[in-house]
Amino acid sequence: MTAKTIEEAKDEALDRLGVDEKEAEFEILEEPKAGLFGRLRSEARVRARVAPTAVRPKVERGTRRRGRKDRAEDNGPSRATEPSAATEPSAATEPSGGEGAGGGRRSANGGSRARNDKRSKPATDKGEAMYDAQEPAGDAGEVGEEFLDGLISAFGVQGSVSRTLLDEGDTLELAVEGDDVGMLIGPRGATLSAIQELTRTVAQRKAGEGQPRIVVDVSGYRKDRREALERFTREVAAQVVATGVVRVLEPMPPADRKVVHDTVNTIDGASTSSEGEEPRRRVVIQPDGH
Repeated sequence: MTAKTIEEAKDEALDRLGVDEKEAEFEILEEPKAGLFGRLRSEARVRARVAPTAVRPKVERGTRRRGRKDRAEDNGPSRATEPSAATEPSAATEPSGGEGAGGGRRSANGGSRARNDKRSKPATDKGEAMYDAQEPAGDAGEVGEEFLDGLISAFGVQGSVSRTLLDEGDTLELAVEGDDVGMLIGPRGATLSAIQELTRTVAQRKAGEGQPRIVVDVSGYRKDRREALERFTREVAAQVVATGVVRVLEPMPPADRKVVHDTVNTIDGASTSSEGEEPRRRVVIQPDGH
């Protein structure tokens, strides 16, 4: 994207991608250059893409289990009533009987260990479950579908989830269908947007790398809204071309702004730009050359 400033170019790129800034990566290709008398000689150029899913490093289970076994041998059976390793008391609160002359802790086999030994991982079942939850569990579609199935059950409604690849495999649509799933949409799609964000977060944490971007739809709401928004945009663009008067639309989320931009791009005599800051960012439809 090109614009007068780098920030404007980034904003335009976000609108085209239909994502928030935290979901995108940018590469600055060219800084804006000033010409004579304050004129702009060349505009800023920015390349943007949807950020790939990041996966946290996997912690080997065998390493964790060996660590727990070693600690159990060091502590010995006489320490069964003491707090767990995750809440181990400091040197000032430890029983004096367990101290060696050199300030170390006496182990069951007669050895000693420095007091400041670090625990590299929790020894409790809760800590074990915490590590397991962050290991890759499958592809994004399976993880997202499983999450939505559980969410539908938690809401107490009857529905099913289907998967469809869009945009040549770059986007994965998870569609929820059912007789009483309308409550998952909310006013102007607010609940649906929140569910989509939660589903993306779960998929990013549990799925592997190189996964498609997830879009969640309920009862065809996004499809119907996209079609209605396209019709509205064509009507407004036709008025702008006929009258030459600029129209500023109401604030919209990134996905809706993308629909407006894409629709106007197919209409001769009109163009678009964006203004304002999230969540009050809006699209401006203007005649060509304005």
